[in-house]
Amino acid sequence: MFRTTLIAVAALGALASPAFASDITGLWATPTNGGQVEIGRCGNSLCGKLVTSQHIKDDPSLKDGKNKDAAQRGRTLKNLQMLYDFTGGPTKWTGGKVYNPDDGGTYSGTIDMLNDNQLKLKGCIVAPLCKTQVWNRVR
Repeated sequence: MFRTTLIAVAALGALASPAFASDITGLWATPTNGGQVEIGRCGNSLCGKLVTSQHIKDDPSLKDGKNKDAAQRGRTLKNLQMLYDFTGGPTKWTGGKVYNPDDGGTYSGTIDMLNDNQLKLKGCIVAPLCKTQVWNRVR
């Protein structure tokens, strides 16, 4: 009897606890410029591309003009890969890189899934010189 009750309580606890961070893939809104980034799988890692922003809506042919590599400045910002090589999961991904088109820099990064609809993205030149943003799920 005790074992049956224990199993029932464990099953109810599993149903009641949030099953967040099961899948980070999807479309995420950034807190600046109306940006939206599509996060998906790239082999065994996570990557993300810039789908849209207010700047892209204003000019869909907008180029990556601030890239530190002059050879890359002709790329359009729409669908530009800006997250790559993140590994880990299911709630924390590390070892990745974050490209910031606002300043043309690439930074080491981490992603923490806060819940099903929010993630925390951190990009660092070198710790403690980091910036952190919370992104909200669009879909």
